[in-house]
Parts: sequence; C-alpha cells; structure tokens
Amino acid sequence: MILKSEPKIDVGILLKKRIRFELKGSFQCNNKAIPEGNFEASIQENVITTPFSIGPEIHIISINSDSTFILKKVCIGLDFHWEQSEDQEFEGALNLQIEEGKIRAVNTIQIEAYLRSVISSEMSAMNDFNLLKVHAIVSRSWLLAQLQNKKLKKLTILSTENKNTDELIKCYDKEDHSGFDVCADDHCQRYQGITKIVSKNAAKAIEATRGLVLSHNNEVCDARFSKCCGGISEAFEKVWQDEAISYLTPVRDYNSDLLPYNDEFILSNPDSFCNTNDSEILNQILLDFDQKTTDFYRWRVEYSQAELSTLLNNKSRIDFGTIYDLVPIERGQSGRIIKLKIKGSKRTIVVGKELEIRKWLSESHLYSSAFVVEKEFENGTEIPSAFVLHGAGWGHGVGMCQIGAAVMSQKGYAVNDILSHYFTNAKVTSIYK
Repeated sequence: MILKSEPKIDVGILLKKRIRFELKGSFQCNNKAIPEGNFEASIQENVITTPFSIGPEIHIISINSDSTFILKKVCIGLDFHWEQSEDQEFEGALNLQIEEGKIRAVNTIQIEAYLRSVISSEMSAMNDFNLLKVHAIVSRSWLLAQLQNKKLKKLTILSTENKNTDELIKCYDKEDHSGFDVCADDHCQRYQGITKIVSKNAAKAIEATRGLVLSHNNEVCDARFSKCCGGISEAFEKVWQDEAISYLTPVRDYNSDLLPYNDEFILSNPDSFCNTNDSEILNQILLDFDQKTTDFYRWRVEYSQAELSTLLNNKSRIDFGTIYDLVPIERGQSGRIIKLKIKGSKRTIVVGKELEIRKWLSESHLYSSAFVVEKEFENGTEIPSAFVLHGAGWGHGVGMCQIGAAVMSQKGYAVNDILSHYFTNAKVTSIYK
C-alpha cells in the first residue's frame, strides 16, 4: 500500500459540443508554444479542431506552476437543486478528447493540488484547521481508493436494475470512467480548480496531512461522506452494492438513544452532532449555493395529488394514474427508505435504492430518502388529496457527516477521534511522503 511518489489524477471537468477556454501563462502543445488568450475547440470530421492543433486528442501542457487555464460555463451541481454554471480556473494540464460525439475537457493534476481544490470546493476554506485536516484525510482516502480499485480491477457498478416489472431497484455508484479517473461534480467529489480557494487554510491542511489516508486490512478505505446524516449514518450496502463494508456501518451521531430507527425519530428533533443552527459552523461547511438549504436536519415537502401523479409520470416514465399510497417496504438504520412501494390506480411498483427514490420524488433530488409519509384527505374521500413527506438529513448518509464533523471539531474533538467516530475499525496511515 506504500507508494513511491505522489500520484497524478485525471479529472473529467466538462463535456460539450464546443468548449471555450482561456490560457494564462506558458503552455505548449506538440512541443510548440501556445500564446495566451481565448480559444475554442470544436469537432469537425470526427477530430477536435483548435486554432493551434487538430487531432482525436489534444494535450495542452503547462510549462510552469504559475500557468493556469479557464474553462467557460462549467456546470456544477448537475441535476441537483443548486445546479448552475460558472467559469472555472485550473492548474496543471488540459486534455481534450472525444466522448460520445462531444469534447471532454480533462485536467491532469497532482493529487495534493487536486485535494486543495476539493477541500475548498466541498466546504469553506475558512473552516477551523482541525476540520480541514479531517476532510483532507477523508477526501484523499476516497480518491486513492478509486485508483486502488481500478488497479486491482475491482469494478464498481454505476447502475444495476432488477428485471422484475413490479420492482425497479437501481444503485448508483462512481462510474469507472474510461477516459479519466474521477469527475468534478458531486457524483464523485466537487472539484473546481483554484476557483474557490479563498485562504491558505486549505493548503495548510493538505500539507499537514500529506500522504495520510484511512486504511483497513492494508487497503485504503473507500471513505464516503455526505452533508448531514440526520442523526444516524447509513450502511454502505443499503445505499450501493449489496456488500457490507466494516468501516461504513451505521453510527449514532452523539445520542445513544437514536437507534433503533422508528417513525418518531424522523418526526421528532433528537439531539445529535449535526442538529445545529449555529451560523458560524454552517457558514464554514456550506458554500454560497449550499447556504440556500437551511432545513437539512428535519425538512418537509408537500405534493398535491395532481402534482405527485405528474411528477412520478415525468421522472419514472411510468403512468401510475391516481396515487393511492407511498409505502416504505425496507429502511436502513438511519431511517432512509431502501425500497418504496408506489401504489397507483394503474400501476403498483416497488422502487429503490435511496437515490432512485429521491430522483422520482423531486424535480431534482429530495434531500434524502429518510422520510415519513403523511396522507391528507378531503370531504371524507378514500383517495388522498395530498402527500406530505416529513424528512431527515441531506445526502446518502454513509460515512462521515460533514456538519456533524464540524460540530465535533468545534466541541474540541481531535482529528483521530472524529475519524474513528464515523469510520469504524479504520486507522490513519501514511502511504507516501
């Protein structure tokens, strides 16, 4: 598990028919210097065309560490409720390659430089130093686990589906990208180059933890994290593949009375690390667009009969007709629904796992699949006029709860204490200097 040197990582940033970019500093392509300025890449006759090179792939290499490039209109938060686009600036090399008839922009970067951006992109770079070190170790572990699994040919599955027409069960995990190692959005880890670095704190945290990862049985841990567990973290196998991972098990977030799960857990407001309204803590964890979400620990969504019927039809491509009921069939220990039965006048189907449920029940994504269903009726009818979802948490809930970790850090918990709380049986190991 010990590496000879710091690895590099290929990060897929942008996929478009045409890509506009700006070069700042010294770059070269095919051993020829490229002037600074704005450029556009397009596909013509199945090759990529730029003002300075033509080919199936174009490699633009930075000559020195001060050189950067800007990609125009990069989408962030794809398919989530905060989706938006922005210009983003990057260090390292820019590679352009053809993918499904479009151009994929890939950034080749040293892992530690990549992590400086991830820490700043996932949370405010003004976080307390302790928390930044925690997140640096978790993010480095997750990233190196992806490279480790690819090398060992441990393929992950993006989507699996039960072929039973009355049960549609899908699990979504990191896709083994053929043209790069990880993508730049929430599907993998948020990576926005040097766009979001606003202080030296993130860089100091990366340097202080250089080469440190979580490990178990001599392998790097596939360390997962989400914004808010809602009081109890979830087991890996309930969210992704049906394979238990000993360091990704349900954890009570502070209060020993939180397990086992029952409906009252979601309908109440139990004490836990991530149950906080402390603006100072939240401003550190949540970036500008995340701060629009204020009801993450306990939340409420209401749909009329017509709204829910139309939503399910649009998102699932299945005509359920009038919706009679939403019935949880299986839950994880965090309260997240793993299988949900949707009973309609035309179809009754069980859907899962948690992300597929969130996709079907929102125009973007529900905050989580941990919810209790309340039905409302009018005029004594037996058909619900509205459905109210009373929910808990934000994200899949597996591994580290970011907001919970922030509160732990604020309360004085040490780095190793926070990591051992969320990742059972894992230890911190140095794998390169």
